[in-house]
Amino acid sequence: MNIPSHKTLVVLTGAGMSAESGIPTFRDAGGLWEGHRVEDVATPGAWLRNPALVLDFYNQRRRKLAQVQPNDGHIGLARLQEHFDVRIITQNVDDLHERAGSKNVLHLHGLLTRARSTHAGIGEHGNAVVDIGYRDIAPGDTCPLGSQLRPHIVWFGEDVPMIGPAIELAERADIFVIIGTSLAVYPAAGLIDYAPPDAPIYLIDPATTPPRARVRHIATGGSEGVRRLAAELLA
Repeated sequence: MNIPSHKTLVVLTGAGMSAESGIPTFRDAGGLWEGHRVEDVATPGAWLRNPALVLDFYNQRRRKLAQVQPNDGHIGLARLQEHFDVRIITQNVDDLHERAGSKNVLHLHGLLTRARSTHAGIGEHGNAVVDIGYRDIAPGDTCPLGSQLRPHIVWFGEDVPMIGPAIELAERADIFVIIGTSLAVYPAAGLIDYAPPDAPIYLIDPATTPPRARVRHIATGGSEGVRRLAAELLA
């Protein structure tokens, strides 16, 4: 094993990162998530209107997650920890980065394998978050304070609590890499603006147009793109 360098490699990943593992992307689903409109399953209003539908939707996604495996892209990023201080910021709510062996993963939009309380007044601890693995959340499953558990997901229209720490990571990057995202969802898409001006920036995605002239575009999927990235960085 090589001695790790002191360079910080910050990687922003989106849905395309997990597509090769069999998790469909929102972009490829024609604007629907597994046949549902976003407004019906991924907004605070949807939760208020029909919590049973929202729970069932995420239960199905959690069951699917239990059946898939990290792909070569996830594994390749984990291996880069031998050479760099790798920090992953992901828009994905799956746990495939962790299962591949990545040690430092920041989930911008939450995590399917966790649930949180809907109680608004838990005080200094915020909304209580519990690990549930790949189990379902059922109506009537409650937190210690007696309120219904909900998916630990940042829905459309909600604040993104982890964007501040993500910005701090982007500002520290010696190398900034973007994988499998359309760069259309904010605030995540704005993280590229916080990369230092002298930091090399790579975009791995077959469809997304590089937003800056300085961005090195690797126009392929995540697994092949990470392989090419590693070969270039370690050359």
